[in-house]
Amino acid sequence: MNDIQMVLGKQRTYFHTGATRDLDFRMEKLNTLKKYIQKNEKYILEALWSDLHKSEFEAYATEIGIILEEINFVMKHLRSWSKTKKVRTPITHFLSSSYIYSEPYGVSLIISPWNYPFQLTMAPLIGSIAAGNCAMLKPSKYSPKTTEIIIKIITECFSEEFVSVVEPYGGRESIQALLEEEFDYIFFTGSVHVGKVVMEKASKHLTPVTLELGGKSPCIVDSDSDIKLAAKRIAWGKFLNAGQTCVAPDYLLVHKSVKKEFLNELMDCIKEFFGEDPSKSNDFPRIVNERQFDRLIGLLDKGHIVTGGEYNKQERYIAPTIIENITWEDPIMLNEIFGPIFPIIEFEDLEQVIKIVNSKPKPLALYFFSNNKKHQERIIKMISYGGGCINDTVIHVASTYAPFGGVGASGMGSYHGKGSFDLFSHKKSLIKKSNIIDIKVRYAPYNDKIKLLRKLMK
Repeated sequence: MNDIQMVLGKQRTYFHTGATRDLDFRMEKLNTLKKYIQKNEKYILEALWSDLHKSEFEAYATEIGIILEEINFVMKHLRSWSKTKKVRTPITHFLSSSYIYSEPYGVSLIISPWNYPFQLTMAPLIGSIAAGNCAMLKPSKYSPKTTEIIIKIITECFSEEFVSVVEPYGGRESIQALLEEEFDYIFFTGSVHVGKVVMEKASKHLTPVTLELGGKSPCIVDSDSDIKLAAKRIAWGKFLNAGQTCVAPDYLLVHKSVKKEFLNELMDCIKEFFGEDPSKSNDFPRIVNERQFDRLIGLLDKGHIVTGGEYNKQERYIAPTIIENITWEDPIMLNEIFGPIFPIIEFEDLEQVIKIVNSKPKPLALYFFSNNKKHQERIIKMISYGGGCINDTVIHVASTYAPFGGVGASGMGSYHGKGSFDLFSHKKSLIKKSNIIDIKVRYAPYNDKIKLLRKLMK
């Protein structure tokens, strides 16, 4: 870790020069990042195909395009966000003015995963740069080709003392060693298990953290939903990136009265999207590595496979698979699936669904399909989750206008758009006091001043 300590020292020294606080500097660096992403688009697409078999359309939509949109949005609004905000002052501080200053933390550490390796590295980096921080990136070793292009772009765009990349050798152990160093902010995207390690290590230095984790995100189909449209939107969200999406519908709760119709529509959608044999489709991704492949195959032992179930270990291919007749005690229902396997559970009472979901750890996302507005409001108000959609899946994470993040076991902190700027900024409050007069009521001896105080502070 000597190299890490050396680079970290350079970044801390550079940050204290004040260069990154300059608004024009930040705008210039964001614009530079945008240009180099556009310049390297072909290589990013090739890398994502190599690592995950992502089609050009899916890779651009979920990895490149979403980042270009984010940069454009941030650059459009950054001057406004960065302005000092004047706020009201209590009467008890007469002849004072109150302000909120947004200032960078210092050096941020961004640890990103393999499932959306480009997007989930660049999105938090945009927030870090926008707020005026230096940054150290730790991409995943499990998406090696994408990590290579990330290193190429970062080294061409930025000096090492501003933004650097930690070589992604080693897994959990290298992250633990990295976390022994003192950073000013840590942003982690990944599993709950490693998230706990990150938080524990950060506590040593009292470093603030954002944890973007995951969990078992439920998808609920009510009896009065538009079944055909629901099936299409759910199939898209579930099998995007072969299910390797932190906000993918993890399991389906479908009303008993529409279960058969829904399953038929869902199977039709799979055929429509990927053909009779999805293994021959250029639009269906692959499992990232053999370890994840073996884990997923182990989940096929319980329940009845309605469709799918085919796999090819050499290609790391698992077909879009639907399973029913499973229980909450089966392995597939104990942890996040993170793959193209979709367990189906029927229900009759929506209140029972609410109780079941609330008995589990708080999910990162929740999706509810219903045309009943009372039922919609009931689900929104009674279940805690990071974010979600009514009558759609996944799309809430792509909005620059609304922050995205988890709650409870699914994470803490939220970002995207202004949320990213706020996340990587310390909000420093300040009162500027006038010297024209000095009201003596606050000074001892107090005598009967309590009467006046009660009038002012009631």
